[in-house]
Amino acid sequence: MILQARQHRIEFPRRPLVMGIVNINDDSFCGDGTLDPQQALAQAEQQIRDGADIIDIGAESARTNRGAITVEEEIQRLLPFIEAWPRVVESLDLARWDAQQLWPPLLSINTWRSEVIQAVLPHGGDIINDISALPNDTNAKLCARHGASLLIMHSVGQPKVPHTHVQYEDIMQTLEAFFDEKIALAVRSGLSPEHLILDPGIDFAKQREDNLTIYRHADRLQKWGRPVLMPVSRKTVIGQVLDLPQATDRDAGTLACISAGMQRGAQIYRVHNVKAAAQAVKVLWAVR
Repeated sequence: MILQARQHRIEFPRRPLVMGIVNINDDSFCGDGTLDPQQALAQAEQQIRDGADIIDIGAESARTNRGAITVEEEIQRLLPFIEAWPRVVESLDLARWDAQQLWPPLLSINTWRSEVIQAVLPHGGDIINDISALPNDTNAKLCARHGASLLIMHSVGQPKVPHTHVQYEDIMQTLEAFFDEKIALAVRSGLSPEHLILDPGIDFAKQREDNLTIYRHADRLQKWGRPVLMPVSRKTVIGQVLDLPQATDRDAGTLACISAGMQRGAQIYRVHNVKAAAQAVKVLWAVR
């Protein structure tokens, strides 16, 4: 299995990748966002020192109880970080956590608006983390044009709108049909399968049992031979299981979800607490 993202070529099997979350906004559900690009860059630097292989930057919270920001505002938040990214990587060239850490680290841009993608990809970025469930081929074509990878996440309906009412007869069959369709759409748009990452969309338009079923049967997502990202960090389902309403109290549950994902073959883990996640992944991989 190979993941191609711009100039990066990553071959699996290898130790799973840790994706650190950096929020360039003021309404992150964990309260860790910032509108100061220098502070966001400092967060990214620390996450890389803690073992992150990928940094995922997002300028708009996915929370449905907050209004959407404009396209222009999203671009203005993202561009200073993206333009400064090469200097950050160069300054950290000798700061690798260990020899297995991906180097140079990848930059993932968490956005679903095609206007934003079109504006920022010429300035950098290895992955577009698209939470829109790929309703058309526009974002796939933009990634193909710039050589970026595309992360396809399962959801239902438009982002920033609550979909807590959605019910599934069989969530795994739904996911399999969804990825069959979206992978075919992306490939028709000019992306090779090697540029695709799959995300089952934990907590997005899903109930507690749907999320637990995905963790239980995540190995079924390996059928396409593409890297699977598990967005495990501090999710609502963890809070439901542990009766922990505060997201920042859910790091132990997050590590449990990483363990479950690694037992079932997932290759990438998106987290807030990079240091704990990187240590857990390293130990679990050594045991394996």
